Amino acid sequence: MTAGEVPMRVNRDAAFVEAAAIATDLIARPVIAGRWEEPSALPRMTIGMLTCHLGRQFVRSYQILSTPAAEGADLLDSAHEHYRRASWVTARSLDDPAMTRDLDTEDARAGFEAMVQRSLTAFTDVTSLLRSGAAQDPVTIPWQGWSLRRDDYLLTRLVEIVVHSDDLAHSIGVATPEFPSAAYQPVLHLLADLAAGRHGQSALISALARRERRPEEISAF
Repeated sequence: MTAGEVPMRVNRDAAFVEAAAIATDLIARPVIAGRWEEPSALPRMTIGMLTCHLGRQFVRSYQILSTPAAEGADLLDSAHEHYRRASWVTARSLDDPAMTRDLDTEDARAGFEAMVQRSLTAFTDVTSLLRSGAAQDPVTIPWQGWSLRRDDYLLTRLVEIVVHSDDLAHSIGVATPEFPSAAYQPVLHLLADLAAGRHGQSALISALARRERRPEEISAF
């Protein structure tokens, strides 16, 4: 920590920065450039689109954390409530407007090098913002129309980073990065809670502990 910086809040701020640093190493792997236009592990997304989507978490985080919360926007109680309301979670089809890949497509057109530069710059900016104590709390998510406390917002970005790092690693055939427990455990807890809310406690317990009666589908979203 340099002179003039304040300690990042232990927990969510530091966990986000650690997880984002791991993800930046993943998205900068040269193998991605050579497979940019290949299909990813996600439907309707190339590897380039998926990589851009992951890198955009740093861009958006800097934009959102540097902007005061909008007046009149509902402040949600938790990240759980955010996911219960989010239009992309409640969408029933990939053709739903909430599932649009337009931003991913547009970013991917600029190519690998532009993605790396854009993402690394944003990572540096958001890290500095958190370390300087200038990050806002609460913050508004403009595409959703509501606000979250900073810790809850950062948890939603940790979900994006952990989940899409796994997606990208599978897409390019490398081991999924290991995240520190401060980043991984809150994501695991949130996903388990959302999955139980969607499928019921019994289905989740069976999926985790009982191979012989594991549900065919158990997911948080």
